[in-house]
Amino acid sequence: MLSEKRIVLGVSGGIAAYKSIEISRRLVDAGAFVSPIMTAAAKKFVGEVTLSALASEPVKSSLWEDEDPIPHTTLGQEP
Repeated sequence: MLSEKRIVLGVSGGIAAYKSIEISRRLVDAGAFVSPIMTAAAKKFVGEVTLSALASEPVKSSLWEDEDPIPHTTLGQEP
């Protein structure tokens, strides 16, 4: 159903951030390509490594640490 679809999963700092782990797992199981994005505050509730392991690619949390000069423009493109 979600095969070949990219889902950008944004996680912000709040107690419900832990739900992003299950959401990511279910989306990947349904065939989606999950691109996780976390705020600095979200990292206080959910481990970056945990979410990266369950998503389709590593967590992005900064515009400045990616080798792509404009990473926000590639988020909406097909995987």
